Amino acid sequence: MSSGEFALQAKGLKKTYKAMGPSPAKEALKGIDLAVPRGSIFGLLGPNGAGKSTFINILAGMVMKSGGTAEIWGFDIDANPRQARASIGIVPQELSIDPFFTPGEIMELQAGMYGVPKSQRRTLEILTAMGLDDKLDAYARTLSGGMRRRLLVAKALVHNPPVLVLDEPTAGVDIELRRQLWDYVVELNRAGVTIVLTTHYLEEAEELCDTIAIIDQGEVRAYETTQNLLAQIDNKTMLVRAAAPLAGTLKLDGLDAKITADGRLAVTYNPGVMAAGAVIEKLQAAGIEIADLDTRGAELENVFLKLTGEH
Repeated sequence: MSSGEFALQAKGLKKTYKAMGPSPAKEALKGIDLAVPRGSIFGLLGPNGAGKSTFINILAGMVMKSGGTAEIWGFDIDANPRQARASIGIVPQELSIDPFFTPGEIMELQAGMYGVPKSQRRTLEILTAMGLDDKLDAYARTLSGGMRRRLLVAKALVHNPPVLVLDEPTAGVDIELRRQLWDYVVELNRAGVTIVLTTHYLEEAEELCDTIAIIDQGEVRAYETTQNLLAQIDNKTMLVRAAAPLAGTLKLDGLDAKITADGRLAVTYNPGVMAAGAVIEKLQAAGIEIADLDTRGAELENVFLKLTGEH
């Protein structure tokens, strides 16, 4: 891909926080290289302190980088800061909203800061899409946590940026609201907006993202399509429901087999070493009559733990 095909691009990006009192200097980013394809939903994953927020804050202009380069929609953040900032919308983790303004006022103020002409502002349209049109004139302090989260997304969209960064957007949000938020994010992506997502909910990244980068201790540990990343772990799990209840202990030669809480037998195997048919034959040879079975491939959580060494 050429640089014009990337929504975001970082080369050798570094950030070192200076020593403060007894705290030593910290190298938050150690020269990372990342490129986010235009039109993608890109997952940026990593444990706490990995450098995700530092990376986003550099793009947002809130943190000065120590080295390297970064581009947003082809605009260098140093050479063309205004164009770069206009090309990105950031939804922060913190619910930072002025409690004495209404959502309508907050949207209009944000649009004015970005120089959006009044004739081109979409305050009501965006608030309606986020399910907040009935709160247009309510004080922000009266909004629930979930509503405030949606208002932050709306606020990031006032200048119609081609790139939207969502930093832990569903933290502390109930399941129904999370699903509504993701439905809208998918709609935005279909309309051409590039989405960058950081999340601790790995199932979200697995379901939504087509490309994923995993960073840890300021370094990129993986940068792959979601499909290729999941293929890094070879093992599969076969979930078997037996016709008769299984005994508390069960031994199957050459297989890792455990009885799950719901009474099924979980058999882990490597398809490169043993075919699924051979696993079934071993089960039948052990006297297990199969009533139903399901197979699962690698889950993103396993890949994440493998690459970051987290337990």
